[in-house]
Amino acid sequence: MTAEASAAAKVTPAEPAGARQSLGSRLADAVSGGLVRVFLILVGLFWLVPTIGLLLSSLRSPEDMSGSGWWTVFSKPAQLTFTSYQKLLENGDITSSLLNTVLITVPATVLVVVVGSLAGYAFAWMEFPGRDWWFLIVVSLLVVPVQVALIPIAELFGRIGLFGTIFGVILFHTGFGLPFAVFLLRNFFAEIPRELLEAARLDGAGELRLFARVVMPLGGPAIASLGIFQFLWVWNDMLVALVFTKSGTQPITVALQTQVRQFGNNIDVLAPGAFISMVIPLAVFFAFQRQFVSGVMAGAVK
Repeated sequence: MTAEASAAAKVTPAEPAGARQSLGSRLADAVSGGLVRVFLILVGLFWLVPTIGLLLSSLRSPEDMSGSGWWTVFSKPAQLTFTSYQKLLENGDITSSLLNTVLITVPATVLVVVVGSLAGYAFAWMEFPGRDWWFLIVVSLLVVPVQVALIPIAELFGRIGLFGTIFGVILFHTGFGLPFAVFLLRNFFAEIPRELLEAARLDGAGELRLFARVVMPLGGPAIASLGIFQFLWVWNDMLVALVFTKSGTQPITVALQTQVRQFGNNIDVLAPGAFISMVIPLAVFFAFQRQFVSGVMAGAVK
């Protein structure tokens, strides 16, 4: 064997894995550990500062709020009191507006979820004339802004006697929530294996029973996500409520705005009222957090 052949037969030792990594890869590996986690925690705490400030402000008297900032409670915890909440809950306008908010939000959410689920299943698995064209029309309604429809629908509701009523606000929120609901649930239901539905039909299940026993349980994450989105949108809405409600049907968002004094911000009313208005949707979100994450991630992992 010649010297050249012997040299070619020698195996070059493997290069260390760290030497093959680029500088960018090594930097990414260095910062992907505890440093990034600490940074993200600091960012999260920073974004929580306004919420914490609102909570502490709502627990202070009007005199303390006008005299110093909310951060002084850390050095003077005796400032904390529930007097503002007591006065707020004794305000008839605020308590009735909270009830109106519930009466608007719950039916508007339930109607969107139920009707959107039925329509999404129909567009996904039922055959009827013009199905694809009807679905395109529904999807096209997603681009229609709410502001465009305020005046025409207000005039229509005025002619049929629904303007200023809770039922009229529910209809408006339901109508504008359905296009997104149908689009979301139709795409989710279309991913259900056809074999599963065919097996249920062979067992004698009709369309309604198939929808209730098979499709609804499998679509739980998407339906929960839709319900959370709709609930938060309706609960926090102020524009539609300002246009379509009157003094006796106003939700909490409009009631807080009307409580503002003429020459001041009325923080002793706004702070506890805003925090109460914020706590309920937060509780709903955290109660369905697992279903919401499952719905958002549905289809991402096969």
